Amino acid sequence: MKKNLENAEQYKWGNNCKGWHLLKSDGLSVIEELMPPNTSEVKHYHTRAQQFFYILKGEAVFELNNDIVRVLAREGIHIGPQTVHQIRNEGKEDLEFLVISEPTAKGDRIEME
Repeated sequence: MKKNLENAEQYKWGNNCKGWHLLKSDGLSVIEELMPPNTSEVKHYHTRAQQFFYILKGEAVFELNNDIVRVLAREGIHIGPQTVHQIRNEGKEDLEFLVISEPTAKGDRIEME
């Protein structure tokens, strides 16, 4: 089945952030997310899952084990298991990105705050 934002399961998180499950299985997860300006996710890590974030629009600020990495539109970043990370939108426009997790990150998240 073809997937898009119209037929994907949608959820809300954080402060007005949205996500759409484009693929949801135990072995692989593909989510499109939208973060408004001045929003962030809680710092956390995954015990098993590795993730790849691919920025579609805007600029993402990642904190990875206390280092700051800026990722622009049409760039991506791989985050391995056990890596403490946080994504932030410090810009003035919406941040849109894909997050691909293998295996799924559901139930595999340890929050730091």
